[in-house]
Amino acid sequence: MLDKLKLTSKEILEQEFKTGFRGYKQEQVDKFLDVIIKDYESMHEIVDELQQENIRLKKQLEEQSRKQSIQPAGTTNFDILKRLSNLEKHVFGAKLDEQ
Repeated sequence: MLDKLKLTSKEILEQEFKTGFRGYKQEQVDKFLDVIIKDYESMHEIVDELQQENIRLKKQLEEQSRKQSIQPAGTTNFDILKRLSNLEKHVFGAKLDEQ
């Protein structure tokens, strides 16, 4: 993604302009280029952070997919709900008997 950019912050910093008879004020140009350089550097940091987050999320998704594929054969959502229901009856039934 960053390889599509035409300039680096270093190239912006090192860029020199010829002066003409009624050219721009060099101080203003330098100040503006400094702002552009800071924006470029911030953009690069943001892109790097997003790329790292993207890698982390892809790994997390891959791990979750692997865990789901490890589920024992024949185990379905219905089986899980049935087990959960039995567990609730066991837990709450025991509490009701204590009262």
